[in-house]
Amino acid sequence: MSASSGDNIGDAGRQAGIPSAATKTLIMHGNRIDSRDLFSTEREIIIAHGEEHYRLRLTSQNKLILTK
Repeated sequence: MSASSGDNIGDAGRQAGIPSAATKTLIMHGNRIDSRDLFSTEREIIIAHGEEHYRLRLTSQNKLILTK
């Protein structure tokens, strides 16, 4: 199973003038995704959950912070 990731959060969440990010394929092992794969090129990702958008950040101390 694979999942797509990137900063592209759909037309409703995209700001004008900002090009969409490249699509990235992630490998899932059961229900697990390795955070190193999520944050291989960025330190922050956007998660679309229904109509809401959440920001998942990797801190300098290698901790994860999820904010709405």
